[in-house]
Amino acid sequence: MSLEIRPFPRPDWSPLPGAAGVEGKVLVRNGSFLIAMLRFHEDATTHEHPGETDTIVICIDGSGFTSVGAEAAPITAGQEVRWPEGVLHRLWTEGSTMTTLMVEGWTGA
Repeated sequence: MSLEIRPFPRPDWSPLPGAAGVEGKVLVRNGSFLIAMLRFHEDATTHEHPGETDTIVICIDGSGFTSVGAEAAPITAGQEVRWPEGVLHRLWTEGSTMTTLMVEGWTGA
């Protein structure tokens, strides 16, 4: 085994496609497995969409809201939400900022 050090696939904050007021950076991309950070400005939103894989969203800082299917709830720093594959979901903020860590392609229980 040899030590391999690589740069992040997308190391700089850049606007997230299909969102308003949200920036992202991709930390790991390996097939269908992805780890990314999202930074939400005040009154920012991702558009509701179904995911291609199971996803865990971890709120690292701040607070906002999430919806999964027909349910919506607040999410704050130190909490996580799981989005099942194929189910409509969304994240947004209302007068606050939020930073999240997303793990897509998660296959745990």
